[in-house]
Amino acid sequence: MEVSVANFRRLDSEKIVATVKALHDRIEDRFPGAGLGQVVAELLKVAEETVQRTAWIQRPHLPLRAVAVALSLMVLGVLVELLLHIHQFQFNDFTNSVQALDSSISSVVFIGAAILFFVSWENRIKRSRALKAIHELRALAHIIDMHQLTKDPESAFSATAKAAGRKRIMTPSQLTRYLDYCSDAMALISKIAALYVQGFQDPVLLDAVDDVEDLTAGFSRKIWQKITILENLDAEPLVPKTAAGREIQNPKPEIRNKSE
Repeated sequence: MEVSVANFRRLDSEKIVATVKALHDRIEDRFPGAGLGQVVAELLKVAEETVQRTAWIQRPHLPLRAVAVALSLMVLGVLVELLLHIHQFQFNDFTNSVQALDSSISSVVFIGAAILFFVSWENRIKRSRALKAIHELRALAHIIDMHQLTKDPESAFSATAKAAGRKRIMTPSQLTRYLDYCSDAMALISKIAALYVQGFQDPVLLDAVDDVEDLTAGFSRKIWQKITILENLDAEPLVPKTAAGREIQNPKPEIRNKSE
């Protein structure tokens, strides 16, 4: 039972990839050859690459750390060497003492900055690679949003829109399903982005992932507004319209004679 509970405390990258593949299969089955299916196919490739990238980011890189440690030890060795030979310098007056103290403080600050640079070298390389992947996910979210922008809920109920020669004419139920797939893709993008900070605690990367989650959540709200409009239009009775788009008023019922 404990093992089962522990599995729900971390995102499983393999299951996320399987979910993206299932979404792609559903889109191809319902809308074969649609542009949304091609975008989700690209999202599937990104998800598979994310598994490899996150494994590389979470894995400690011993050669890089060894180089950083060696360079840090060299800097510390120079500092120790200076301290051992400090008795050779003469501090007879106050001016020389102040200058020596100022130079020592500057040297310590410089050495500390150099060591910090070497120690954070690995994290900065990993952060750069993860941020590049986050930008790819952000671009995919915008592309999916572009696909749903052209889907007008009223077009599914309009006869003039169906006669306009569009490449793909959707019924209300099909359009609802299409928008639902767009919302699912947005949710999967945020889950893929969250994989990068699951095993790599970096404040800059965490802010970037939060931005992607806010972006996809905002797009999903717009999509569900359209779904709500579709449901409301589907519940309303259809009113016949003229060619000019004006509603045709129901004719008044004829009054029959009582004798009839």
